[in-house]
Amino acid sequence: MRGLIDASRRGSLFTLLALASLLTACDVKNISELEEGVSTEADVRERFGAPEAVWEGEDGAQIYEYNRQPAGHVNYMITIGPDGRMAALRQVLTERNFARVLPGMAMEDVRRMLGKPMKITTYALKRETHYDWRYLDGAGADSSKVFTVVFDPDLRVIRTMSARDPDLDRNR
Repeated sequence: MRGLIDASRRGSLFTLLALASLLTACDVKNISELEEGVSTEADVRERFGAPEAVWEGEDGAQIYEYNRQPAGHVNYMITIGPDGRMAALRQVLTERNFARVLPGMAMEDVRRMLGKPMKITTYALKRETHYDWRYLDGAGADSSKVFTVVFDPDLRVIRTMSARDPDLDRNR
């Protein structure tokens, strides 16, 4: 029976990795077809579809969130300037952005910075809520990690941490 469970888990991991690879391949192609300052909002929507969320930016800009969680390892924020042209396209699940998440920061500010997490877990007895994002720290299948932001009951950051993606160990 254990062999059957292990095979099922390996199959699930393979399916997730295949889906993530497909999304990555599509993203690379779509990104290559867009140019900052030239591509329009319509170009962005044609290649990426409807955004997960739209955030208000500075000076009338809009920031489109394109989420690739839970199967993927990236989240994109695409800024559309007030002129209707793409001003920036950024993959936001980076060590640099993680370092900007500080104690006391509001959940909405973190969400706006990193995009929708892959998982949200509430620990009632600890009075904590954990938001997890899957990301890559290097190249290769073993570089998958999870960045966690721990919030208090008022949804303010208490602390952050990164760890090896537990799905890597579960599916071996």
